[in-house]
Amino acid sequence: MSQPANAIQKKPVSMKKVILRLLLYFVVLDVCVITLYPYFAMLCTALKNRVEIFSGGTILPIVPLWSNFIDIWSRADMAKYMLNSVLIAGGSTLIAMLCGIPAAYALARMKFKGQTAFLGFIIVSQMFAPVVLLIGIYQVMESMGLTDSIWGLIFVNAAFNQAFTVWLLRGTFMGISAEMEQAATIDGCNRIQSMMKVLLPVAAPGIVTTLIFIFINAWNEYTVALCLIKTDGLKPITVGINTFNGYNMIEWQYLFAASIFAIIPVVILFMCIEKNLVSGLASGGVKG
Repeated sequence: MSQPANAIQKKPVSMKKVILRLLLYFVVLDVCVITLYPYFAMLCTALKNRVEIFSGGTILPIVPLWSNFIDIWSRADMAKYMLNSVLIAGGSTLIAMLCGIPAAYALARMKFKGQTAFLGFIIVSQMFAPVVLLIGIYQVMESMGLTDSIWGLIFVNAAFNQAFTVWLLRGTFMGISAEMEQAATIDGCNRIQSMMKVLLPVAAPGIVTTLIFIFINAWNEYTVALCLIKTDGLKPITVGINTFNGYNMIEWQYLFAASIFAIIPVVILFMCIEKNLVSGLASGGVKG
């Protein structure tokens, strides 16, 4: 079918726009290469043998040794380390969310004396890294009998992620109109029911984003776990991979192979929340 004679012609793309688009592609490509290169180097090293690693040759393995990924399971109790990390990250995430959601809701919907000071305290608490408070943490855990215990790491990780949880979810809740809860109240719901049936489903992207970030922070925690856990069977994966870091020799091929297994859950989680990540972070950034 022929086009009408007076059809609107497409405007030619200017050379300036083409150059800017190519420049943008170049910058994005550079960022991707810089970001992904360490993981590529780690994978290549994990596929080499010890002689090839110290020979100083090319980054690519001459003959890939996929057996390194199998050997680490017999050289160390990797399954136990992974299970411990799942228990620690999952437990601390659950506790942080159970405590953080009501606190964030109260800060978003209720007014009370000292609210501004309390919010300031939440922000200030984020400035203290666990390593700064390590001696105090150890003393508290020892007094409670929680050193060398998975429960001790669960409570510590939940505590250190609590401020982040409250702050991000408060912004998420403030970005949701209060009239929705008022309508549910008119229909006969109390405050808890309106929060559970109305607010939380609407805030799901922000809640999921917060949950995943807490899980990842707890999964990657190393310093506190190194100091509190002494029993080999209770170590998380971040501490357990030190099995291949000996006093006289570092088995780089096994160390990097184990590290790849350690980052797989994080990559899977990011793939799962990719669609909700931007909306969740944006909803948590509402000014209030």
